[in-house]
Amino acid sequence: MGMNNTPAGERVHIGFFGRRNAGKSSLLNAVTGQELAVVSEIGGTTTDPVYKAMELLPMGPVMMIDTPGFDDEGTLGEQRIKKTVQVLEKTDAAVLVVDAVEGRNACDDELEKLFKEREIPYLVVYNKADISDNKITNVINVSAQTGEGVHELKEKIAALVPAGKVRPLVSDLVKPMDVVVLVVPIDSAAPKGRLILPQQQVIRELLEAGAVTVVMRECELSQFFARNPAKPAFVITDSQVFEEVAAVVPADVPLTSFSILMARYKGFLKMAVEGVQAIDRLQDGDRVLIAEGCTHHRQCDDIGTVKIPRFLKQYTGRELVIETASGTGFPEDLTPYSLIIHCGGCMLNEREVLRRMRFADRQGVPVTNYGIAIAQMKGILGRSIEYVHI
Repeated sequence: MGMNNTPAGERVHIGFFGRRNAGKSSLLNAVTGQELAVVSEIGGTTTDPVYKAMELLPMGPVMMIDTPGFDDEGTLGEQRIKKTVQVLEKTDAAVLVVDAVEGRNACDDELEKLFKEREIPYLVVYNKADISDNKITNVINVSAQTGEGVHELKEKIAALVPAGKVRPLVSDLVKPMDVVVLVVPIDSAAPKGRLILPQQQVIRELLEAGAVTVVMRECELSQFFARNPAKPAFVITDSQVFEEVAAVVPADVPLTSFSILMARYKGFLKMAVEGVQAIDRLQDGDRVLIAEGCTHHRQCDDIGTVKIPRFLKQYTGRELVIETASGTGFPEDLTPYSLIIHCGGCMLNEREVLRRMRFADRQGVPVTNYGIAIAQMKGILGRSIEYVHI
């Protein structure tokens, strides 16, 4: 997968924050070596966060984010500040850009406080070093104009986020030459001509682990078992056909879903398994929020808006109030809900997914995800997490 094809959710997100006209956009352009953010002498030129994918060594693929000035005035300014705080929720590392000519002020202190509250590693950078007489030590002095200090800044940004151990998606569950069957339904809701992201990622990781990957639709599965007496080491299915697949796969063959693997990979499988128990406690009139990380084109039999509500009604027999949220539209106040069922989160980075989970947890609202909710309602959750280390 080429650098430019690295999914946004897999990139380290680095946000540039600061006051209007501190030179955030110019500095970001200097760091990335490409004109991507609008630059002008007038403060407040950046009105919406600007996202730019690039490669930053030794960190690898990153997403650079240019944010609006944090000291904006008026109602529109308040909207921009809100957007800046939203960006913070998905930021893995932050760069606070201070205008070296004007020096620090309360606005910079406020941003630094927000970084600390969210435990985001950050750097403080004094821009416009070429025209200031800033004598402060222990800070990075740069000039977006002349390029002074930009190389040092790039190295410091790259060192901000420790490479750390990447959580495996599936490679720790298989051995080289294991036969792994992936069940991928191709129905009206499947994207034409391509596989969805979790399927691509699982295939890629299985190939790297030296496993033999066999991909098929659910309608070919029983024929496959009839013709192949040697049982596969693992079967991974799309959640939507969990029930049909579980009926075909022999009880002694490990079975799980892409969604469960994705929950483990993003670090919230344990919370989602605990949260799903709330389905059994739902009462008439309870509100359930179904949240999607991305805004894809809805199909006639869409999983979030059609299938899961149908499964909930069949399973609980209750009259529920079901609401949906997609993309960045995740509510601040979750207390009206008795349960949140979130998608796999493949288009969100780990910080954003975990933020949503912890956010719900702090408000005392049970949260789970699509695959785990479906497995629970189909009576196969125990089986589907049995071989997956939580």
